[in-house]
Amino acid sequence: MKTSLKQNIAINLQPLNQCVRVTFNYDVHFTRGLFKLDNPLLAQAIAPDGQSTPKPVVTVIDGGVIQYQDELLEKLSVYAQHYRDVFTLSGEPIIVPGGETVKNDSRFLEQIHQSINVGGLCRHSYVLAIGGGAVLDMAGYAATTAHRGIRLLRVPTTVLAQNDSGVGVKNGINAFGKKNFLGTFMPPYAVLNDFDFLTTLDNRDWRAGIAEAVKVALIKDADFFDFIMTYADKLANRDMQTMERLIYRCSQLHLEHIASSGDPFEMGSSRPLDFGHWAAHKLEHLTNYNLRHGEAVAIGIALDSTYSYLTGLLLRSQWQQILSTLKTLGFALYVPTLTEQLDRPDHPHCLFRGLTEFREHLGGQLTITLLQGIGQGIEVHEVDLSLYKDAILMLKNWEVS
Repeated sequence: MKTSLKQNIAINLQPLNQCVRVTFNYDVHFTRGLFKLDNPLLAQAIAPDGQSTPKPVVTVIDGGVIQYQDELLEKLSVYAQHYRDVFTLSGEPIIVPGGETVKNDSRFLEQIHQSINVGGLCRHSYVLAIGGGAVLDMAGYAATTAHRGIRLLRVPTTVLAQNDSGVGVKNGINAFGKKNFLGTFMPPYAVLNDFDFLTTLDNRDWRAGIAEAVKVALIKDADFFDFIMTYADKLANRDMQTMERLIYRCSQLHLEHIASSGDPFEMGSSRPLDFGHWAAHKLEHLTNYNLRHGEAVAIGIALDSTYSYLTGLLLRSQWQQILSTLKTLGFALYVPTLTEQLDRPDHPHCLFRGLTEFREHLGGQLTITLLQGIGQGIEVHEVDLSLYKDAILMLKNWEVS
């Protein structure tokens, strides 16, 4: 009996499998005087192998940077003219507000898209983002959603951006009252850390970025935490050489994790680099972002370290070292927002609502990182809210003692 061709096709249809491997390479540079004419780093990043025509660049600048460095626009213009064979500025620089304001209002995103469209930029053009982490997040989201991805050059100007957010692969904006609800995973083309920008930071922004270094040290590198603990006074008093060492090691640890964790784009339910962040993200929103991200992270670290101690994972001496170091660095470890609506976990103003939102953001089961020692993170999938309440009260007592 003959089988028709149609029957054969129907019988033999099997699922097809495709595996696509994509390799990303990007450099994180450390320099001073990025826009000095005798510093070719930016030009070299734009044209590493030479090119026949100048590349158009849309520039996005944090307004807070302009406030403290009013000569920046002139320096950028002169630098672009000097290296005009390499790149040209497409339109006027786009000045946007810093902090979470820029991530809460989609008009700034649309402004960048409009500039990219009017300037006729293509996927081989550049968006040059200069500013703190929030500006880099927003500008990165704009760059990666135009033409499915325009090359992004990050110039982080804060401690937090230079040692954490500026060197990673995430971009995003806030929506629906949730941090980074809209976003992309796309590595930058290059990161250019200019330490000179740090000299104009106010004390809050100087300090805030140290929290991310404490975070990565606690979960990955006991020696690094010992360095932070030993030099906490110097860091608090703005010793630049110590800060440069901290930024370099913190950046290194973040990059190593991205490259070696096996999940750089967070396809699973685990996100160890967000130790202390489930509470931090919620605190930022509940305080209308009056808390800096790093300040909220410091509280989140203190809270999860205290909870780790109460569960028996962390020694009392280690717990005390962590809180004492954070205090020496100048962080407040308790704010009244922590205790609002604690008996109503599903209330939108309850801190514990942050656990649900953290799980939703990742997908899958709840996964948060706790500590089983200095430099040793451990993932858990369940928490005891009554014990977390005790941890909050312990932080309150610690703060006033």
